[in-house]
Amino acid sequence: MTRRNELGEAVRRSLERYFKDMDGERPTAIYDMVLKNVEKPMIEVVLGRTEGNQSRAAAMLGIDRNTLRKKMQQLRIKG
Repeated sequence: MTRRNELGEAVRRSLERYFKDMDGERPTAIYDMVLKNVEKPMIEVVLGRTEGNQSRAAAMLGIDRNTLRKKMQQLRIKG
């Protein structure tokens, strides 16, 4: 299994567990919930790997440095 598949499978398992834990309740805003729960740790880990270098982190993430800064502010990630 490739790393990409591992990540996808981890998300799949988490969502299946989430729905099971909902016990029949109707969840809302799943898309935003998943993005917020994946995006913050992803950015934090990449920033850690680049020792806080936002230009390198943005390049690794495939986003513009200004977009990274905006995301950091939105997600309350310290630079």
